[in-house]
Amino acid sequence: MPEMVKNWIPGLAAFGINLIVAALILIVGFKVTKVLKKAVERSFARMDMELSVRKFLLALLQAVLYGILIFMAAERIGIKSSTIIALFGSAGLALGLALQGSLSNFAGGVLILVMRPFKVGDYIVSQYGEGTVTAIGLVYTSMNTVDNKTVVIPNGSLSNAPLTNVTAQSIRRVDLSVGISYESDLKKAKEILESIYTEHPKVLKDHPIQVFVDQLADSAVMIGGRGWTATDDYWNVRWDITEKVKLRFDREGINIPYNQMDVHVSYMDRNDDE
Repeated sequence: MPEMVKNWIPGLAAFGINLIVAALILIVGFKVTKVLKKAVERSFARMDMELSVRKFLLALLQAVLYGILIFMAAERIGIKSSTIIALFGSAGLALGLALQGSLSNFAGGVLILVMRPFKVGDYIVSQYGEGTVTAIGLVYTSMNTVDNKTVVIPNGSLSNAPLTNVTAQSIRRVDLSVGISYESDLKKAKEILESIYTEHPKVLKDHPIQVFVDQLADSAVMIGGRGWTATDDYWNVRWDITEKVKLRFDREGINIPYNQMDVHVSYMDRNDDE
């Protein structure tokens, strides 16, 4: 056997042993990661965590653990840690610059999923549109409008802008304002409005019902009404009460004024000089 080959044998043997150890690190590490991931997943399930957040955190945990295993195995076979760190740093910087906008949306998606200002099924109103949320992704949020159009909004924009979650609470207050003429019976009009709220089957009786004079406007006395109903019944109750007010006021002789213009035409006699 040549002398050169004999000199290689110890080094090759050491490299082979290190390679086997590195493979064992990866095999055992992958199995431990799998067990740990299942345990964490069960903990998230017991916490009733949002499914999207659960999947994201599990994927992040798996990526971190795999990165640690690869780092340990690479060091075992002689790759310097500084080289690995420099490689990952360069790749991360290039990826960050290329996906700057998407990363902003990704961060917004994480904030939405963690802070939970709304969830799937909620009706939200924002400067980018309004509708019922159908999906919350890590980059985009989708919702359906009342006329069944799908609106997709980047999470970065949605997480940094004010929005209203209309259905966050189980009940909503039904506010109504109606004007009557100054000649109409004010007390009678208030009694009618209060009875409409009180008699409506979907207006909650264990919450206060208020009827009041809201404003003395230029051409009408504005009467306000307030009552509470289940959020799911809000629009039906509002429309129903509005219709009942018009019909009852007409029947009881309460006049609802409307803008009108009187035009007076004046004719002047004119004698033409001949």
